[in-house]
Amino acid sequence: MSFTWPAMLLLLLLIPLGVGRYVMLHQRRRRLAANYGSLGLAPEASGRQLGLRRHIPPALFLVGLTILMLALARPQTVVSLPRIEGTVILAFDVSGSMAADDLKPTRMEAAKAAARDFVQRQPRSVLIGVVAFSDSGFSVQAPTNDQEAILATINRLTPERGTSLGNGILASLNTIAASNEQGVSGETDGEPPHLSNLTPMPTPTPTPVPEGTYTPAVIVLLSDGENTVSPDPLAAAQAAADRGVRIYTVGIGSAAGATLHINGFIIHSQLDEAMLQQISLLTNGAYYSAENEQDLRTIYENLDPQLVMKPEKMEVTSIFAGAGILILLIGGAFSLLWFSRLP
Repeated sequence: MSFTWPAMLLLLLLIPLGVGRYVMLHQRRRRLAANYGSLGLAPEASGRQLGLRRHIPPALFLVGLTILMLALARPQTVVSLPRIEGTVILAFDVSGSMAADDLKPTRMEAAKAAARDFVQRQPRSVLIGVVAFSDSGFSVQAPTNDQEAILATINRLTPERGTSLGNGILASLNTIAASNEQGVSGETDGEPPHLSNLTPMPTPTPTPVPEGTYTPAVIVLLSDGENTVSPDPLAAAQAAADRGVRIYTVGIGSAAGATLHINGFIIHSQLDEAMLQQISLLTNGAYYSAENEQDLRTIYENLDPQLVMKPEKMEVTSIFAGAGILILLIGGAFSLLWFSRLP
């Protein structure tokens, strides 16, 4: 236990003085009883009947005052509190195929709408980052609990070029690693996030965590699954598994697919569920198929971060003050009941 105002503990030196004063008064009372014992109404006569009861109210008052003096020093202790925490990376596929309209109004807009709902439901102890990937992957929002910044980032996303699931996963892992190394507090400094079109690479030789161990960070990968650009998404998923990061894949689109007209070309885009299922299986995550906007919202409801016990330093002044006042009241009640006076 520690104290915010430790100088106030000097007040505890008054306690021995109070005890000494009480002992002196008690001895004086006994001398008076010895001098006037022949009257029959002397204090000693009633003292024999009261016994130790006469000392209980003063002792309670002394304990109560001691606790109140400790409260003045504002005590703090470390307690394990349950809280929802973790880091969630929303990895958005922003390839051209996300402009397909088999989800209304488009795959991209449906995914963004569900993501906004998810962000607004999270407590401030959950940090959310945003990664966008097409033929490369880059972090567009570092993990933060500033919901306005996260929503603004999501709203800016637009379909671009090809699809590289591997780059999306690697960019997400690097975002998580950077967040941990820099000790992200979750608060933003008001500056816009820095964008980069460079392809991030993972740590060359990551140290695998023990099997069955998972970090509080998860990746939610939203894509139609049509990988067209290296690196191998399954190798990237294995890198996530080695770090203990689960990947929840969300299939955007329908099995029937949709036909797109891009730069004069006619392209048929179809959901590749098999690839997304393998990614989630490798990382002990889960695959969800979203055929409409309502399904996407249901998926996000099932992706809540874990409830964990985290040690935190907490001020317990109110507990000490309450206990001290309660003991004083009990001592006063006994004194009034037995002696019709306060100690």
